[in-house]
Amino acid sequence: MAKGIAQEEVLEEVFKATPHLLKFPVGKMWIDYDKEADVLYISFKRPQKATDSEMLENGILLRYKDDELVGITVLEASKR
Repeated sequence: MAKGIAQEEVLEEVFKATPHLLKFPVGKMWIDYDKEADVLYISFKRPQKATDSEMLENGILLRYKDDELVGITVLEASKR
């Protein structure tokens, strides 16, 4: 019973996120979450080789390789 409830909760969250994920400019992405640091990493390239980054005022770090966006880092991810 608990396994079924947990599975339903996970699926519900995936369904909520799906429309947002489809808006990303790429077809493939890798997502890693560091729970201890509370940082979410979204990479559009593997391996990510950023040459530049830009910190936005809202705690989002945009990572670039030359002029191409290759990843996004979300600080304090659990609070968003």
